[in-house]
Amino acid sequence: MTIQEALEKLQGYEKATFALNHATGLMYYDGATIAPKGTAELRGSTLGELSRMGYELTTAPETVEMLRTLMENREELDPITRRKAEELWRDYDRTHRVPVEEYVAYQELSAKSDAVWHEAKEKNDFALFEPYLQQMFDASRRMAGYWEPEKAPYETMLSTFERGLTVAQCDAFFASLREKLVPLIQQATAHADRVDDAPLHRNYPVAIQRQFSDFIMDVMDIDRDHCIIGETEHPFTTNFSRDDVRITTHYFADQVASSLYSVVHEGGHALYELHTGRELARTCLGNGVSMGIHESQSRFYENIIGRSRAFCSVLLPWLKEHFPAQLVDVTEEQFYRMVNRSRPSLIRTEADELTYCLHIMVRYELEKQMFAGTITAHDLPAAWNRLYKEYLGVDVPSDREGVLQDSHWANGNIGYFPSYAIGSAYGAQYLLEMQKDLDVEAAVRSGKLTAINRWLEEKIWKYGCMKDPVALFESVCGPFRPEEYVAYLEKKFTEIYEL
Repeated sequence: MTIQEALEKLQGYEKATFALNHATGLMYYDGATIAPKGTAELRGSTLGELSRMGYELTTAPETVEMLRTLMENREELDPITRRKAEELWRDYDRTHRVPVEEYVAYQELSAKSDAVWHEAKEKNDFALFEPYLQQMFDASRRMAGYWEPEKAPYETMLSTFERGLTVAQCDAFFASLREKLVPLIQQATAHADRVDDAPLHRNYPVAIQRQFSDFIMDVMDIDRDHCIIGETEHPFTTNFSRDDVRITTHYFADQVASSLYSVVHEGGHALYELHTGRELARTCLGNGVSMGIHESQSRFYENIIGRSRAFCSVLLPWLKEHFPAQLVDVTEEQFYRMVNRSRPSLIRTEADELTYCLHIMVRYELEKQMFAGTITAHDLPAAWNRLYKEYLGVDVPSDREGVLQDSHWANGNIGYFPSYAIGSAYGAQYLLEMQKDLDVEAAVRSGKLTAINRWLEEKIWKYGCMKDPVALFESVCGPFRPEEYVAYLEKKFTEIYEL
């Protein structure tokens, strides 16, 4: 095959794989939002067939010949095509190692497991989900063994979501955070009475909260022609290209801040996807480069921007206009302190900035134990409850508020959780760099985050998958310095709690 023939073949291949991924993604989104409960088996079967088609396309002899031709001649290719060839070869190298029937079965299991998780959480019935959870961990271990047989399976799972990340790096990162943050958490907890967030737990009609979500998306300058918001049990973002991104949230009448920060968080994911380079659209390069970088965007908007005084000054007038009785006497400073109240809690997605990483550490430790074989799915509820008591000092009253709270393990995202903590820490360095170029507070107080968005688009978003995650981060911020994240948290919460 000549280079020209390979380039022509590449265009058709990208079009076909995009269509398959688009259809698959739409079915997953539908299943988590509006699909009837009784459709899980049908959807799983269809997803299995779509995955078979994708497998056969990726491993077809003509595809392999095309990729070999491009790789052998990659020095002659333009930078975008060269990067495509490298990424597609990496995808092929992982995919073809897995037997096709096992590959399809894994996709079907993931869809079924996710549906059962929804039911189990609703019923607070871990026993219903337990066999599927064990199967998901077992299947993930087998997949990791196929992908990179020379590595420990959990190492492979970590690097699947954050390329190059290792257990040793995570262990060191989490140990340093725990050493520095636990004393600060204890101090804040000892002075919990200094921040009262009771007004945020009054009755906030969901219909008006939906209007508030629209307002938040407008403030974030999210393109509503290419992004919609749906409702689900566990908020998430699905992207198909820069032209079609879906976010979701979950509303609680007595927790107005819950959906507020879910929308800001998922909006951060959406902004990243909506602003990948136009020239990368509908290719393997046209999305976020890793989950650590992705979570660094969502957590940056959720916390560093979303829980800033400046952002609170934008939100509070709208809230007081539409919920006057609930917030009648609340000042801007009080609102800022309310949305930053720190206290050890049960639910990761509701956790404050200060305690959040402890929630991630619990999940990380349990994933390691599951992969090491020292515990099984049957042991997870008790192990979860024990670590929550040890790390956060809280008693878990039910599995719904414990081991069943997250969807990640149900759909195979095992090894994902550390990306949240790393992404959170990245955000502190983004802020330091951004402040060199922008008056960040003024940009936020303007009521539109356009200037913030443009900075991140220029520095991060437009590159899609053109750069590896570490190289991308270091091109903006230099080497990763977790101490900057600790310093940011110490300064913020020492002030809020007057420590």
